[in-house]
Amino acid sequence: MSGRGGWRLKTWQFTAAAAVSGLALASAAAAAAGPWDSGGQRTAESRRAALTPGTGDGDHRTEAGSPLPAGSDPVASEAAAVLTPLEAGAPAPRTGEGAREAAAGRGPVPTAAALKVALEPLLKAGGLGPGATASVVDAATGKEVYGRGAKTSMVPASTVKIATGTAALSVLGPDHRIRTTVVAEPAPGYEDGAPPEQIVLVGGGDPTLTARADAEGNASLRTLARHTADTLKKRGARTIRLAYDTSAYSGSTRHPIGPNENLAPVTALMADEGRLDTSTSGPAPRSPRPAQDAADAFARFLAERGVKVEGAVRAATATDRAEKLADVRSAPLSALVERMLTHSDNDIAEALARQTALAAGAKADFAGAERETRRALGRLGLPVDGARFADGSGLDRADRVTARLLTSLLARAAHTDHPELRPILTGLPVAGFSGTLAGRYTGPEAAAGTGVVRAKTGTLTGVNTLAGTVVSADGRLLAFSFLASATTDPTAAQSTLDRLASTLADCGC
Repeated sequence: MSGRGGWRLKTWQFTAAAAVSGLALASAAAAAAGPWDSGGQRTAESRRAALTPGTGDGDHRTEAGSPLPAGSDPVASEAAAVLTPLEAGAPAPRTGEGAREAAAGRGPVPTAAALKVALEPLLKAGGLGPGATASVVDAATGKEVYGRGAKTSMVPASTVKIATGTAALSVLGPDHRIRTTVVAEPAPGYEDGAPPEQIVLVGGGDPTLTARADAEGNASLRTLARHTADTLKKRGARTIRLAYDTSAYSGSTRHPIGPNENLAPVTALMADEGRLDTSTSGPAPRSPRPAQDAADAFARFLAERGVKVEGAVRAATATDRAEKLADVRSAPLSALVERMLTHSDNDIAEALARQTALAAGAKADFAGAERETRRALGRLGLPVDGARFADGSGLDRADRVTARLLTSLLARAAHTDHPELRPILTGLPVAGFSGTLAGRYTGPEAAAGTGVVRAKTGTLTGVNTLAGTVVSADGRLLAFSFLASATTDPTAAQSTLDRLASTLADCGC
């Protein structure tokens, strides 16, 4: 509550939040958690993540023992960079008053009674409508310290992306990359090294594949064309037929909400998320045929490299006789998860749900993605009763989660036993600074959360949700979720959610 210096943010509290989130590496946290490499990576966690079952090894095989499908990539020997959470043995870094007490151990856990007094007036206020639910969990222990309807299934909107990212990271590992491949179909009377009759651009499900001149760290369709052209010309092929293959995904490409500027058709091959403008996030006009557009762009890039595409570019399925010519790979899964959460990227979310299905050898459609997401979370021991993952993005109102599931996901990501899940925390938008929270926490009533709250937002008409982490005034890392599905004023609802999270930040309770 606000009796500890009003709504003013304590310097040590911001530093603690930054250390947890990856914004900064406080020297106190490094000394407590160590050892750290020069990049701020906790090396012990890195090694453990690389060896964690389900995150891949040299063969990178599915649970059934069969190789992963097209588009998969072995996990490297080291996991993605991770930072320590505030937990047992890693006290909140403080400066000035309280430093001696913090060095002796963690801050106290808030009491249920105090949290009830602090939170319930806001939960019952008109901004969230009737039936809003809540869960607050001590991240160090995973114990729920406050709940209000915490086991009630609610429409999560985009907070379901926390579940989507957790499932994908748990089965594929943070270093997994999605491949886009070009293969050569042999001509009749094929001889080794002879010019192929046709090449096929095979989509692996990377929505961040880009056709733009500046790839900005994404897999580049231009680079793929250059490597392909170089190989073809070495074989004496200057004219070629081109097809594209989207068979990695099954079922309809149409999301249940229909054509929408928030999401391209869900297909295994696209460039720049099917965007028809220069944007990289947020709503935008989308192509109704992103796979065809990507293949047409690839044909143009081949021509620029001296390889002419003869005839129309068409859809096809690569045969088992096809030979790989070239490939490009996405950024690591850790980076894709962070981008998905920070910018609430629906295209990445739907892709990651399907990657989870592919890893299990299941059909990569909406039903297969839902089933395998649920199974992946169940294997982590998370409370999935009453949950539905009708899509990966949260655009489908058939989705259901409980507040308790969301806080359990966040607490699991903060635990040292699961360093492979750390991108779930580091990808959360920072209140007042980044992603979907950049323009929020601007008023005085929510100022205590600025820079301290990290949370995923969720917004549909009549649905407003918020789930994330916060460091309390006493130095305790808390995971929280607030779900409301009968709101009438989105501005008032968002303001109330921000005040709830800020109340936790200012809570000396």
